Amino acid sequence: MAAQTSGLFTIGYEQTTPSAFNDTLVRAGVDLVVDVRAVAASRRPGFSKTSLAAGIATHGIAYVHLRALGTPKEGRLAARSGDHGALMRIYDAHLQSPGARAALEELSALAPGRRLCLLCYERHVEGCHRLRLAQWLCERLDVPVDHLVPDPF
Repeated sequence: MAAQTSGLFTIGYEQTTPSAFNDTLVRAGVDLVVDVRAVAASRRPGFSKTSLAAGIATHGIAYVHLRALGTPKEGRLAARSGDHGALMRIYDAHLQSPGARAALEELSALAPGRRLCLLCYERHVEGCHRLRLAQWLCERLDVPVDHLVPDPF
């Protein structure tokens, strides 16, 4: 298989299985998943940090968790209540914190030459903070983004 050019993707694991999730990453040629959840634990089998990293590693996909790019608790509460505007206001303020700024620089350093995929829970990117991170990377690195949606269960 020929080497693929670099690329930027996002994906959520809501309403999917680990198998469909992994298949979606493989079809896109992703070689690095960057977990941007504040809490990389899940009640869904196969999606907590350790099992997720192990599952995608069997497909040659690396894993990095950038906890500082996760949504603060008050932002997660806003998202759960459907208040997307509040989520984004809270998240934008969070991105100004020193920890988040350092993690953004780390994310920026990871991206060149990779087929990098930002991971969070929400199935549709429009309701997730990973949209803001993808926009930031697109502007910073002048790359387009493809929002992946795995097959539902």
